[in-house]
Amino acid sequence: MKIKLSRTALAALTATAFGLGATATTVDWMRHAEAAPQSKPVQIAQAATITAPTTAPLVAGLPDFSTLVEQTSPSVVNISVIGKPSRVAVNPNDPMFEFFRRFGIPVPQNPQRGGEGPAPRGIGSGFVISPDGYILTNAHVVADAAEVTVKFTDKREYKAKVIGSDKRTDVALIKIDAKNLPAVKLGNADSTRVGEWVAAIGAPFGFENTVTAGIVSAKSRALPDESLVPFIQTDVAINPGNSGGPLFNLNGEVIGINSQIYSRTGGFMGLSFAIPIDVAMRVADQIKQFGRAKHARLGVSIQPITRELADSFGLDRARGALVANVEQGGPADKAGLQAGDVILSVDGRAVSDSFDLPKVIGNLAPGKTVKMKVWRQGAERDLSATLGEQSDSEVAALDEGGRDSGPIRDRLGLAVRPLTGAESQQLGVNRGLIVADAGGAAAQAGIQPGDAILAVNGQPVGSAEELARLVEKAKGRIALLIQRGDNRLFVPIRAG
Repeated sequence: MKIKLSRTALAALTATAFGLGATATTVDWMRHAEAAPQSKPVQIAQAATITAPTTAPLVAGLPDFSTLVEQTSPSVVNISVIGKPSRVAVNPNDPMFEFFRRFGIPVPQNPQRGGEGPAPRGIGSGFVISPDGYILTNAHVVADAAEVTVKFTDKREYKAKVIGSDKRTDVALIKIDAKNLPAVKLGNADSTRVGEWVAAIGAPFGFENTVTAGIVSAKSRALPDESLVPFIQTDVAINPGNSGGPLFNLNGEVIGINSQIYSRTGGFMGLSFAIPIDVAMRVADQIKQFGRAKHARLGVSIQPITRELADSFGLDRARGALVANVEQGGPADKAGLQAGDVILSVDGRAVSDSFDLPKVIGNLAPGKTVKMKVWRQGAERDLSATLGEQSDSEVAALDEGGRDSGPIRDRLGLAVRPLTGAESQQLGVNRGLIVADAGGAAAQAGIQPGDAILAVNGQPVGSAEELARLVEKAKGRIALLIQRGDNRLFVPIRAG
């Protein structure tokens, strides 16, 4: 288990008992995200059979969730997972060998050469999305599962098959052999408002059918190591075992899948995060159709827009995603995107900052043609791109630029020379300048000797004279496109 993102996954209580080592560190997000087995596409029946109240009754000014729970809890399931045994080596002369023997813990077969240790176990939650047995949960709940058991509130138990899972969104689809199951009613996460009441049902620490409630604290949260999920943040109490369970609104509609918590202790500390149901259902539909999830890609490297960069490009405020590099022959290149463009919106959906673009693009279908509004040379332009399909790499690699930068010796503190033929070939460009020395504003901005300067405010540059002219024209609002090794980024600078 990788300890960084504390997913509410395989219960810490159970995990510790079976040697999973699920301990927390300072400001942890505990994460367990392995790919689950996939199988052939399947057809699915029409979903949603529960009749939910149109609004929850109020008691002393607060919502009463009792009716909601009575009507929706039959659709919520507890999931028990037995993982694949791990290989261990036990020496019979080791004191631990005697410990295993005395307490009846299975010892590996042929301990002289090592063998299989006890299979790890975990718990989680899920919910029925169609009457014929399809259930949604988290990918990390069923990762590396050898056996999955689903248990309903009426004590019925079924062995489940993992149809497929997607680590990028932490969504998994499983199926049991059953008919006429009560399916949840799906809501609209986009219409969910910050501040509205929500409730979660799950099995925290193995306590089945536990109900907790709170409010939506924020929407479209970007979390560490996550690029495709605009999380719903709540203050609903979520703990290990709640993973994969539903987040309901007051109408009894599922608006999200509980997935992660922010914690210093491994337990709930007031911050929990859910995958929007529309994102989850798109993934589930792809798993049904293709046996796996497909995510679109644009083929660009991007970096954040700072206030200084916004000034350099003439933007009214810091917004959008700055294109630092365009993959040759990729969808963005074919669409005419250029380094220095600022992507402001995709299909009418605003890109407020660079973190928005991977989520917007990654949750679209490969092959889809999107309309983008970009900022180039002080004006908006409209471009269309037909998206490709990403592999395991990022949909848009995020270069964390955002330091400050710098023109010639008297203005920016730079000494430059033209590229040699070998350098041009190595960098894959026809024109540019190599930084021989950096001081003053350039050094303060992070420019280093050996950096290649390719453009000033989006204009290609190939000589010191061109650099001086473009810097003078910029009137102090300067963004240099530099290449350092294999990475390109824009560096903003304020010249005196």
